[in-house]
Amino acid sequence: MASTKTTKKAKLIELLTNTGLYILLSTIALVMIIPFVWMLSTSLKEPGAVFTYPPEWIPNPFVFRNYIDVWNAVPFLRFFINSVIVSFCMTVGQITTASLAAYAFARLEFPGRDKIFLSYLGTMMIPGQVTMIPVFILIKKLGWIDTYQALILPEMYTAYGTFMLRQFFLTIPKDLEEAATIDGCGKFRIFFQIILPLSKPALATLATFIFLGAWNSFMWPLIVTNSMEMKTLPIGLASFQGLYSTDWTLLMAASMIVLAPVLLVYIFNQRFFVKGIVMSGMK
Repeated sequence: MASTKTTKKAKLIELLTNTGLYILLSTIALVMIIPFVWMLSTSLKEPGAVFTYPPEWIPNPFVFRNYIDVWNAVPFLRFFINSVIVSFCMTVGQITTASLAAYAFARLEFPGRDKIFLSYLGTMMIPGQVTMIPVFILIKKLGWIDTYQALILPEMYTAYGTFMLRQFFLTIPKDLEEAATIDGCGKFRIFFQIILPLSKPALATLATFIFLGAWNSFMWPLIVTNSMEMKTLPIGLASFQGLYSTDWTLLMAASMIVLAPVLLVYIFNQRFFVKGIVMSGMK
């Protein structure tokens, strides 16, 4: 009898704990979602209804034309294409260089491997603001100002991505590589047919981080671009902010358009995140 009461009490405590945790997480999620809901609401309002009091969460009337005006107010399509090109190239480039370097540091044996890796990893402690001016001078001397080369090539390498993939590669059993070697596979074939297919969760996670960073990058594109034809979306958003006024409805509509690809990338890669968690649990 006492055991039954203890079990019921434990279940009640667990139920109350889980309920409190769910309420806390739901509250945090709601607080995080509110700015996005307000952004969507503002993007569908008339300009004079943005600062009405009390605030209107549901626009009346819905002004869908704001999303059309965004494309006509500035060369928004060009900004969008530039951001897609830059983000795609940077993601592919960093994944390529980071995966090759990570495989070399994780599996290949050569003199000074660990010291070189630690030196490469040490570059993560150097702020980007320190190297920005020397890189800009180099880009200028090469004549790459206001070109895709200036936007893409300086960001083609990532110490963080190399470190992340190296740590993941170390968890892959060497027995698979030894079996492939016995079957006559070389290093590149092992890398492309064994290591990379087994590393999809890590590659998807890193690709998401790289894409988000490239898509939201503002400072470097602002420095190395001069013409409107080469500017990216974050700089294009700043076009809706003037010295004395800001077109909030168009700015929020443009922000919603900019947000859409980020959500699509996350939704597409979410299944790899879940798979990575499951694999980690199995290990």
